[in-house]
Amino acid sequence: MKRRALLQSGSIVLALGLPQIARGASIVNVRVWPAPEYSRVTIESDAALVAKQTFVPSPPRLAVDIEGIALNPALRELVAKVRADDPNIAGIRVGQFTPTTVRLVVDLKLPIRPQVFALAPVAAYQHRLVFDLYPEQEKDPLEALISARAPVNATASPVTPDAADPIGELIVQQAKRPATAASRPDIATNSVALSQANTPALGGNDQKTASQATERLIIIALDPGHGGEDPGAIGPGGTREKDVVLRLAHLLRERINNASSHGNPMRAFLTRDGDFFVPLGVRVQKARRVQADLFMSLHADAFFTPDPQGASVFALSQGGASSTAARWMAAKENKADLIGGLNVQSRDASVQRALLDMSTTAQINDSLKLGGTLLGEIRRVGKLHKPRVEQAAFAVLKAPDIPSVLVEAAFISNPTEEAKLNTELYQNQLADALMRGIEAYFAKNPPLARVVRSV
Repeated sequence: MKRRALLQSGSIVLALGLPQIARGASIVNVRVWPAPEYSRVTIESDAALVAKQTFVPSPPRLAVDIEGIALNPALRELVAKVRADDPNIAGIRVGQFTPTTVRLVVDLKLPIRPQVFALAPVAAYQHRLVFDLYPEQEKDPLEALISARAPVNATASPVTPDAADPIGELIVQQAKRPATAASRPDIATNSVALSQANTPALGGNDQKTASQATERLIIIALDPGHGGEDPGAIGPGGTREKDVVLRLAHLLRERINNASSHGNPMRAFLTRDGDFFVPLGVRVQKARRVQADLFMSLHADAFFTPDPQGASVFALSQGGASSTAARWMAAKENKADLIGGLNVQSRDASVQRALLDMSTTAQINDSLKLGGTLLGEIRRVGKLHKPRVEQAAFAVLKAPDIPSVLVEAAFISNPTEEAKLNTELYQNQLADALMRGIEAYFAKNPPLARVVRSV
């Protein structure tokens, strides 16, 4: 009784679902998606659910009462689906709280900011009730990136435990340096000045002098598409796009972390490093938080028929799409938030949408240069679907100050290309091609002084 009173005190009531909530809904599936940034619990049902949530801070736990249902085997499966290495969830308890209410108690490993929301049916999913559990203390991705030391080669002097991190120092010095006329944040708009002259993160032109370039860490943001609730395209043999592109991102990360450009060490940052969903706006936001010099979103194309084949590279378009196919592709990829499950009522979602409204001519010009360089390398290892960089309004390419491209590695809907995507040979060939393209781009567009971006 005392425990029940504690849970009910300070209760936050959240109405979920459509105006007419079905009673006696059946639970058809449950899923748990652990990730360092947040853990997600999804309850899928054949009718909309109504729930009330209560968060108790000490010890941290979230209680959710789902009304109008009875405990069934599918719900009981939640208990066993929590992994021991889940960074946020310690365990889940479930029981029939009243004859018409099921209570879930999510025991947590640390204080969290819970978001509980409902999603209407979309794609292959029926109604979904989602719990997103965000740690109160967010990890700084830039700090984690610069703390990783460069690999020590055989001829290098051994690094002592208390030795300074030269790679970290390069970026820290840039962050501490006073803003110059060429890198002054626009205080009035609380964002980086977006003109070509005031955007040092961009290439601008290929005629940089040695005095304009700077020795510092080059950060490449790799964005494996889809993830978690959103599998992306699925090939005729059952290959999921989200799995293929994550493997490709890992291979490319290895190459980037062992590379340098004219003496500038490189580091790869992944917008997702596991099987979990990341909203489109958050992908852009993550790249800007680590002050990325380049953004590459990785995908595997799909079409209604199995005939199309070949790789493609896309850049952003401020106007219309460069082709009907490009417009269709952008519309399809931009639906990822609907399938993956975005809480559109959250304040963060509004901020992300505002960020996606910004774009610059300089960013697009540099993205086209990058895309053209990548196509030149990709054609050496496989077919191209189109010989030029296509353009459309891809939401994930709308970082205003980072050259950004979307690479479709192959058509996963083509049985031959699906099989090729699953081979270690082609994965490595493609990673090598993308790495050569990145190096060639920076050879012509050396990095300038880093801007501390407002995100």
